[in-house]
Amino acid sequence: ISLKVVVIQELPFDMPVSTPLEPRACKHRVLSLIVLAIAYGSAVLLYRLSASTAQIGGDSPLTVENMNPRLRDMEYAVRGSVPMRADEIAEEIREAAAQGVPNPYNFSKLLPCNIGNPQAVGQRPVTFYRQVLSLVDSPHLLEEAMGRKLRGVFPTDVIDRAKQVSDLGSTGAYSESQGLMPIRRDVCHFIGARDDGPPCDPRNIFLVNGASAGIQSVLTALIAGPNDAILVPVPQYPIYSALITLLGGKMVEYYLDEENNWGMSLEEVQRAINRARKDGLNPRALVLINPGNPTGQVFSEDDLLAVVQVCMRENLMLLADEVYQENVYASDTEFVSARKVATQVATEVAADANDAPLQLVSFHSTSKGLIGECGRRGGYMELFNVDPGVHAQLYKLQSSQLCPNLDGQVMTGLMVRPPVKGEPSYRLFADESAGVFESLRRKAKAVTSRLNNVTGITCNAAAGAMYVFPRIDLPLNALEDAEARNIAPDLLYCLSLLEATGIVTVPGSGFGQKPGQWHLRMTFLPPEDELLDALDAFTLHHESFMAKYA
Repeated sequence: ISLKVVVIQELPFDMPVSTPLEPRACKHRVLSLIVLAIAYGSAVLLYRLSASTAQIGGDSPLTVENMNPRLRDMEYAVRGSVPMRADEIAEEIREAAAQGVPNPYNFSKLLPCNIGNPQAVGQRPVTFYRQVLSLVDSPHLLEEAMGRKLRGVFPTDVIDRAKQVSDLGSTGAYSESQGLMPIRRDVCHFIGARDDGPPCDPRNIFLVNGASAGIQSVLTALIAGPNDAILVPVPQYPIYSALITLLGGKMVEYYLDEENNWGMSLEEVQRAINRARKDGLNPRALVLINPGNPTGQVFSEDDLLAVVQVCMRENLMLLADEVYQENVYASDTEFVSARKVATQVATEVAADANDAPLQLVSFHSTSKGLIGECGRRGGYMELFNVDPGVHAQLYKLQSSQLCPNLDGQVMTGLMVRPPVKGEPSYRLFADESAGVFESLRRKAKAVTSRLNNVTGITCNAAAGAMYVFPRIDLPLNALEDAEARNIAPDLLYCLSLLEATGIVTVPGSGFGQKPGQWHLRMTFLPPEDELLDALDAFTLHHESFMAKYA
């Protein structure tokens, strides 16, 4: 049999057309070609696989290179470079003490002023809250208290409240996904008393693991695509920029007016909305932080009215971050909720066909105020005029986490329904709360005054919240040094402050600021004597820093 061998295209060698072959030789040649073709194809496949594997970081199923890029790009300055360096310094101090060698720093301990974590810097827990929690979490103690064995330890109103909560179920068991209904009713009573307005529906209350969890849930619902945008005040609390990045949306800044005590300009808000739409973005919501973090301003009722009207006109959901509503120190200022203003104008605005009904979500937390129970992770959000279908989807999302933690739910219930006058715990509760408040008021005033006496630093008064946000006029040489190190100038300053004094702060670049300006955020939560000593050290460091870079 005579055969002609057909040349297989794209083999890695030349194969001329053969002359007629004997059957045995022909069979051998064809088999050889098949083996060579298989070998070549395998080599190409292995090359492509190896290249692909190299691109995703070797054999590891998860690396920085192949992980979710939005998580990689997310930043959260409150626990960023400065706190991480602070952790290293604390370890160095501990190791020096353990080894019996001199402390390498001029301070023996750090002063964490980077985060609003009151009990981490010495604020004592409020007795009533902890007494109720201890009985709720320890049924055998509650039984003994109810049997009068511990009547001298626990007041009767504490025992009664603990019994009410315990009757709802064990704190070691799951609850309803939206939170225990009796506690949600208490939240509604709190809102109604605060706002002196229309009743609140407990079905619209979600108990959450701190306000941050509620914020994440709502942003998850809002951001449906890469062009969905959220308007955020700058400076802002970086949970917003972090979550918007993680969820794949766009953050649109509207700048607060530092020269006007961090006030809000409607012209600036409208400019941000118009710019976003011009850039092809779809603004979905506007964030309002009141009292302000990191800026400490408290918005007036007129400010809130203007914001509500803008959101209605532009069809934006309003996200009202109101976790510092108990922290208002200025004597001529009071907190007004966005909900109160929204309900006041709802009827007249609804009559205007050009305006959409306001959708509002308000957030509150047990971590701030005069409570400071950050580790409990308690709080709530209220949905106001939100589409029932969206409500159902948010419920589904919260159900995926089963339920908010029970101690946080109990803490939220205690926050919104504290002891009242005439109950056994009231006097101690009122004295402890007043002590915390007056201390915060004194410290807010002292920190602002002391910083404003430092050359090159300007600081607006903290009318509320727990922070000051001073502006630092940095010399040109410091800016150039920061550029050479590839870090922000205010980060350079905060790291220098940490190394010299042990004071942990957060650079303003982590919160956002106008181009060419530099700030830092500093809490005034530490004990008054420690805080005043720290301000002395702050001043000495500032003078040294400015002389170094003059």
